Amino acid sequence: MQTRTRQILEEKSSVSLAAAPSQSVSGQGLLTGRSVKTPEDQLRAIIDTIPTLAWSAHPDGSAEFFNRRWLDYAGISIGEARNWGWTAVVHADDRNRLADYWQSLLASGEPGEVEARLRRFDGEYRWFLFRAEPLRDDFGDIVRWYGANTDIEDRKRAEALLAAEKRTVEMIASGARLVDILENLCDTIDAQADNIISTVLLMDPDGMRLWPAAGRRVPMGWVQTTSPLPIGPCKGSCGTAAFLKERVIVSDIATSPLFVGYREAALNYGLRASWAQPLLSKTQQVLGTFGMHYTEPRIPSESDLRLIEAAGHIAVIAIEGERSQAALTKAFDEIAKSEAELRTIIDAIPQLIIAIGADGNFQYANQAVLEYTGLTKEDTRSKRFVEVFHSEDSERLRDEREAAISRRIPFEYERRVRRRDGQYRWFLTRYNPLLNERGEVIRWYATGTDIDDRKQAEERTRQENYALREEIDQLFMFEEIVGSSPALKTVLSSIVKVAPTDSTVLITGETGTGKELIARAIHKSSQRAGQAFITVNCASLPSSLIASELFGHEKGAFTGALQRRQGRFELANGGTIFLDEIGELPAETQVALLRVLQAREFERVGGMQSIHVDVRVVAATNRDLEDAMANGSFRADLFYRLNIFPIHMPPLRERKDDILTLLEYFVQRFGRKLGKTFSKIDKRTVELFRSYDWPGNVRELQNVVERSVIVSPDDVFCVDEAWLSTDSAKKRSGQHGPEPANGDSGRERQIIEAVLAESGGRVYGTNGAAAKLRIPPSTLDSKIKKLQIRKSHFKLG
Repeated sequence: MQTRTRQILEEKSSVSLAAAPSQSVSGQGLLTGRSVKTPEDQLRAIIDTIPTLAWSAHPDGSAEFFNRRWLDYAGISIGEARNWGWTAVVHADDRNRLADYWQSLLASGEPGEVEARLRRFDGEYRWFLFRAEPLRDDFGDIVRWYGANTDIEDRKRAEALLAAEKRTVEMIASGARLVDILENLCDTIDAQADNIISTVLLMDPDGMRLWPAAGRRVPMGWVQTTSPLPIGPCKGSCGTAAFLKERVIVSDIATSPLFVGYREAALNYGLRASWAQPLLSKTQQVLGTFGMHYTEPRIPSESDLRLIEAAGHIAVIAIEGERSQAALTKAFDEIAKSEAELRTIIDAIPQLIIAIGADGNFQYANQAVLEYTGLTKEDTRSKRFVEVFHSEDSERLRDEREAAISRRIPFEYERRVRRRDGQYRWFLTRYNPLLNERGEVIRWYATGTDIDDRKQAEERTRQENYALREEIDQLFMFEEIVGSSPALKTVLSSIVKVAPTDSTVLITGETGTGKELIARAIHKSSQRAGQAFITVNCASLPSSLIASELFGHEKGAFTGALQRRQGRFELANGGTIFLDEIGELPAETQVALLRVLQAREFERVGGMQSIHVDVRVVAATNRDLEDAMANGSFRADLFYRLNIFPIHMPPLRERKDDILTLLEYFVQRFGRKLGKTFSKIDKRTVELFRSYDWPGNVRELQNVVERSVIVSPDDVFCVDEAWLSTDSAKKRSGQHGPEPANGDSGRERQIIEAVLAESGGRVYGTNGAAAKLRIPPSTLDSKIKKLQIRKSHFKLG
């Protein structure tokens, strides 16, 4: 295919981009690096390898092809799925909405996406994001639609649970009844699937029985049969879970010994599986149970276990919140009797409470506040008490608080409070006024509810949604690693082999070859893809601070260490850390890194406590580490720890077959970005790109194309030969002598100066030279100073 493409390029004076590989499919680059002349069967074979549910349709919307992963998921044949047969596996409640949306896309000819549930081969429905893109010919007519379905079931569940937890906190704050809060929770869980029957049972004051509190789907006959439910072994899933204080899973009631005495009734009411999560207070007191029943035998998946655990957590919040509110209400009722008694009661409430005068000035804080902040009663009357509230929040909320107090009505806001260990956590602070007979405010009580877990969950969901959109946008591209040369295929094969493991990977290769792309591809193809990917450029960090950046530091560890800080390894816990330019690490940091690789633990700078982390390490370098070991600048034991699975990224001069593919890809990419359409590539440009050595590798090629797209005046893409390295031109013509010792510096200087000219002398910012070269600005500044380049020569105006 590549050979045929080159023949066409050589025979014609210009190349039509209408036949560019990335235009032969959807705008996401499904077949980047493949010729439009690919036979239909080869096209479909390629689509079958895509790790997602992919399909294509005729211009009228009738489906023509589904890849193997789609058919295996749905459990139907290609004949059953073609035309409109695929709609049979769409959830009945979503079918009409999805069909209407699909018809609107067909009418508008625009790409789009919509969420709907798709039935799996075993009958279970899961949420998917349906995305469709039109393919147009040279006349702008749609010749085919391409699409992909991405599983978002876990994200939908996380969003529903996050909303349920937020709603629970709001209902508690507004004084809602506990039964209403728990019914809302069960409704949220039941909405996850048609066959879920959730229920909450609460502990009787005698501690021996459970009473039903919520669950609209539970058969009334079953409720009557089991109320109250004794606590003990073999008392169904809920009674047993409360007895054992641990989760109980009954996959088939018909054979489980836990349902002796209840089996016949359960089966009569259509219950076949039953799971239960005990609801435990912070003191391990049983508050009740959260149960999930099914009408068929069922073994829980990891997602199911997370669902029941999260639902149980929310139920505990609701029950303990109701208890706290009840205690606080009781405290308000007793206030007229005795101020001293009131303070005693408030001190006994396990919730942060602060009393404030009618003018808004502090009066006193309860025992929970003192224990949380580590302050004494005397401290609360000094400036130390003000310091426990995050300064950013205090500035943001000052005017809002004063205005709300003047209105004499309840209000609330979110702010961060410093715990005794120095960590800030988010709290929902609600102010309630205490009024006298005349309706005058005599005091305010502010209650604080810890919502830090919910805030972090919101941030994780936001990041996951953003990551999901990026994943969909890059769905058909292996981390922008474009090409199909044998050398690149060897690299991609290595990624596929090592990604599912936790082995340490060392990526070597020249600058600009795309080593970070390889690292990201390994992470996204691994079991850790849902966790953090942390990048550290070892060359851009001062040697005095690199240990603090990697491992964190304790408060007071050095001048300027005003509070404890987590390092990159802690931030990457559970995920992957990418150590770029590993060869630049100082010797003392190499020792600490070796310990992390061996024992998976380290100490913060200035700390004495060992911290254990579960992190996969991927390192990269453009240096020869074996030479570095020989001259003593790099430890041999560290090298062998890093070099468990080496991957060498070949330079572009060894990937000649990929140059034209990359040229076409970047022309289209930057053309779309700048609103330009190129129908041809100048024949001379093709020859230049094929014969040039590309010392700056893919990064240099990308920058040259972007500059050329900006200045190309018409629909014919061309490149100024002067923008390519003169050293390489001399080598090609044979008009050069021995290369000077500073040849690499000369090429590097030319590349930097060219990008500075393009960016108007700017280094920082999204349009600065550092962003275009994809290196840290501090690294580029160091190189500019080393090469004695004057940025002022390139400034505009």
